[in-house]
Amino acid sequence: MPLAVYILGLSVFALGTSEFMLSGLLPPIAEDMGVSIPRAGLLISAFAIGMVVGAPLLAVATLRLPRRTTLITLITIFGFGQIAGALAPNYPILFASRIVSALACAGFWAVGAAVAVAMVPVSSRARALAVMIGGLSIANVLGVPAGAFLGEHFGWRSAFWAVAVATAIALVGVVFLIPALPVPEDRPRLGQEARIYRDPQVWLSVSVVALAAGGVFCTFSYLAPLLTDVAGLDDGWVPTVLALFGIGALIGTAIGGRIADAHLFGVLLSGTAASTVLLVALALLGQYAVLAVTLSFLLGVSCFYTAPALNARMFNVAAAAPTLAGATTTAAFNLGNSGGPWIGGAVIDAGFGFASTAWAGAGLTAMAIAATAVSLRLHRRTSPRASTSRVVTGADGTADRATVDRAVNPVRTDT
Repeated sequence: MPLAVYILGLSVFALGTSEFMLSGLLPPIAEDMGVSIPRAGLLISAFAIGMVVGAPLLAVATLRLPRRTTLITLITIFGFGQIAGALAPNYPILFASRIVSALACAGFWAVGAAVAVAMVPVSSRARALAVMIGGLSIANVLGVPAGAFLGEHFGWRSAFWAVAVATAIALVGVVFLIPALPVPEDRPRLGQEARIYRDPQVWLSVSVVALAAGGVFCTFSYLAPLLTDVAGLDDGWVPTVLALFGIGALIGTAIGGRIADAHLFGVLLSGTAASTVLLVALALLGQYAVLAVTLSFLLGVSCFYTAPALNARMFNVAAAAPTLAGATTTAAFNLGNSGGPWIGGAVIDAGFGFASTAWAGAGLTAMAIAATAVSLRLHRRTSPRASTSRVVTGADGTADRATVDRAVNPVRTDT
């Protein structure tokens, strides 16, 4: 695995820490800015929506730009967004800084994923994407708790400064260690790349990503009250269980990244089925503290076990448009990350209780299994007739090396 891929993972660590750390900083932000906690919570929604909109928007805007230069520009803008947040004198400026940061984050994710798969053989695609996703997992294990610690002891602005420093370190790595990537002689054209959206497999992949992510985060977003009100744990247990979820996510990413290249659909089906079973078990047995903690850890494993395969599948079905493929996957994940909590909140408001979020999440992941099964059946029916305009995949869903080589083989070098 090239060192540059690990630099992308380091960058994602900074991006992910900024994205998720606000969940532990809302009370001090609300008090300092003179707003209610629900209004402060809109900062989280603004970031998620910015990711959904920003991924395809930035992918299109930078389609013909050198990718290395694009990565440098985007992570620099993201860093300035953190500084602006740390210095924000009022809520509107802080809100605007989150939107700018989200747009830059989304663009970096989309372009970075395309860069990662371009630097490795087709047989290592899922592993390369797992390294990037691993940065997000480590952000949940280390970055988010560290942000909460800084916010508690040194003020919430210190967490933004810490992310700005981490971003600066990642920027140095991108500048000096990301190679000048070769580009095709014919620059990508939006009209040509947008043709991927005519393929029903692309939309099936979007559905699977959004439903799988939404199902887990429908429950994860309300895990704290589920642990305290349903399982009867003290508040002090919540950070520990969240860290266990993050450790499980890191383990799941490592395992899934290792085997997804060889058994892509097997990973998708087994991982999503495992998440469904675990969510049902949490709904039924969540009142038992030991089981609630154990199931939370295993849910982290199963959720992120499928993440490399979800990303790799999109690049397989949309190989002719790698930048838009990365952008579409990023948007789909964040659609699930924002839609799942909304559904969870709706069932709680309807009076079904915190455990009901696990039932709702299981319903979403079950729908993801159905969409995956349809995608597999369609893949088996159409793959013999696949054209060279997209990756030809094998029976397990992995990509044929020759097709990808034709898509990314360089004629001249980007500066």
